[in-house]
Amino acid sequence: MSTESVLYDAPGSRAKRRNILYTIVFLILLALAVWWVISALLDHGQLASEKWSPFVDDSKVWTTYLLPGLGETLKAAALAIVIALPVGALLGIGRLSDHRWVRVPVGVVVELFRSIPVLIMMIFAYQLYVQFTDVSSDSRPLFAVVTGLVLYNSSVMAEIVRAGILSLPSGQTDAAKAIGMRKGQVMSSVLLPQAVTAMLPALVSQLVVIVKDTALGGAVLGLQELLSQNRTITANYGANVIAAFTVIALIYIVLNFALTTFAGWLERKLRKARKSTGAVLGAGDAEEAGVVGGGDTL
Repeated sequence: MSTESVLYDAPGSRAKRRNILYTIVFLILLALAVWWVISALLDHGQLASEKWSPFVDDSKVWTTYLLPGLGETLKAAALAIVIALPVGALLGIGRLSDHRWVRVPVGVVVELFRSIPVLIMMIFAYQLYVQFTDVSSDSRPLFAVVTGLVLYNSSVMAEIVRAGILSLPSGQTDAAKAIGMRKGQVMSSVLLPQAVTAMLPALVSQLVVIVKDTALGGAVLGLQELLSQNRTITANYGANVIAAFTVIALIYIVLNFALTTFAGWLERKLRKARKSTGAVLGAGDAEEAGVVGGGDTL
């Protein structure tokens, strides 16, 4: 084993040659794939300037379709986050209750909504609003999307809260009880404030999932969010499907990159500020624990 690192064996001469060969083969396959994609796009006229020029020359594409769609996406995501955060916190605390009659029903609720695909919950909520409420048809898609996102993500956040509280040293609870704090005081004054700090990066990372899942409402329920604007853009600007999808994908990438960067910055700040406990539940920790939803929530 190499003396330079206890976690990595430096490759020998044969391993280096093998790695170089694998790299060359990968680059050749990647170049062939790129060449095939570009050729296919050229053959179908998808790289013609008239397909892409509306996104540069015509401001109406942005003011009429993309920006309003982005606004609807952010509105649905913001509503879901504002509602899911407190609900998830209550569920997470409920799962840690000493009372079985609280802990078991809350656990059933959390596991139930974690198990059902978020798309099914959106469709189910939409039908409930149709049959049992007076919500207007214009507002139903937004209501249904927010309902589905809240049900799913509050259950995920409940697990993040539970993991954040359990990640704290047990001595915190013992010390609080030793000075005469009651159970509720221990939770509200000692554990929860530290747990919020510890789990905040994982919660912020969950925002990325919520933002992306709003696209399900546009695909199925007719919510006029960002991705759904592809249909109207391609219908009005010469079926530039690839160009529209590419621009929308870039907007999602920028949006999610900003959220991810913020989450990373926040996590670094918290790790630096809370070196005394070292208990910060990052996105990677939560994913390893299986409590953070991914993009495969269908």
